[in-house]
Amino acid sequence: MNNLLAGILPQEGGLVATGSGKYNIAMGILALLSVVGVAAGVHSLYVGHEHTFGVSRGVPWGILIAAYVFFVVTSTGLCIVSAVGHVFGFKNFNPIAKRAVFLSIATIVAGFLVIAFEIENSWRMPVGNVIGANPTSNIWWMGTLYGAYLFFMMIEFVMLQKEQHKIATAFGLAGLLTGIVAHSNLGAVFGLLNGREFWHGPYMPIYFITSAAMSGCVAIIFFTYIAYRFNGWKMSEEMKKSLEGVAKLGALMMAVIIFFTSWKMITGITGNPPGKYEAMQLLLTGSYAPNFWLGEVLLGMVIPFVIIMAVKGRNMNALFIASLAGMIGIFFMRYDLVIVGQLVPAFHGMGLVDYPDLLTYAPSLHENLVVLGGVAFCGLIFLMGEKLFRGHISEDH
Repeated sequence: MNNLLAGILPQEGGLVATGSGKYNIAMGILALLSVVGVAAGVHSLYVGHEHTFGVSRGVPWGILIAAYVFFVVTSTGLCIVSAVGHVFGFKNFNPIAKRAVFLSIATIVAGFLVIAFEIENSWRMPVGNVIGANPTSNIWWMGTLYGAYLFFMMIEFVMLQKEQHKIATAFGLAGLLTGIVAHSNLGAVFGLLNGREFWHGPYMPIYFITSAAMSGCVAIIFFTYIAYRFNGWKMSEEMKKSLEGVAKLGALMMAVIIFFTSWKMITGITGNPPGKYEAMQLLLTGSYAPNFWLGEVLLGMVIPFVIIMAVKGRNMNALFIASLAGMIGIFFMRYDLVIVGQLVPAFHGMGLVDYPDLLTYAPSLHENLVVLGGVAFCGLIFLMGEKLFRGHISEDH
């Protein structure tokens, strides 16, 4: 066992994480928040979701689904970014490859943690996935494909640590293909629901893949900057060049998402399509307008795009600000996507007595604590990884 770990955990070289009090305090706080989130989730399972969650029969998917989508989108994006370097041979992306692979594992595990408490009988899921397999279900494929994706990414990371790059490349390609299929399938979970006009259509799978690439670029810049600043490491020129390339790729993806979002809004209001028009109005001028204009548009797209283009991806402090804004904005994107799509009821416009024209949803304390626990757990894994794997630096980097 010790020999196995010795082959995976670097004993020398790389960057040594600080052993200062602030590092330990940060890990302690994140561990505490993770425990609080798990405790809130366990309490919800014990007393029942109907007593602790803000979801309802009309709005069955809440912020936990949004957080799950946020984590798995980011994970797939990190996989895509890492594959650009060590799978497809773009050497400028090699310095961020190991960290990107590790973070893709951390984010999807955090997503699994969150979704476990959203599913009231989560312990039945792995058993039911095998003995009750339903290949016609997108959600069954989602669990199966993401499980395979996690397996491939873990093997890839181990092979990268052992410097067995040919095997790592093979598993990296397998993880990339599985992740893209899984992620487009996640988009199909929404896109194939013809009873929800806001989601329905071929747009969703394509949007999910593109937004994943954008999320991965933003996330690797965000976490790399924090790792170097928090530990007081000096960033090499190779790493700066790598982040410059990632930032420019991220800006391209942002431009594509701006294009997608613009046409989604135009098609959603032109001709007042039933069901979709009302949801679009919630985003454009209704109660979710601050989320859309300030969160999605300003923080998620405009500010990061403008900053990256202004500094041409070369100013690390500016890139961090862009990535921070992007991470916050991307969460708003996931939240609005999941929630707003459910607020127009199936019987909207039929004039039913005592039936609301629009439904409402507000996250409960338990839901917010579970999401906070998932974010903290991801952060804890990140800090532990920086310490255990010495900054994820290879000898050839």
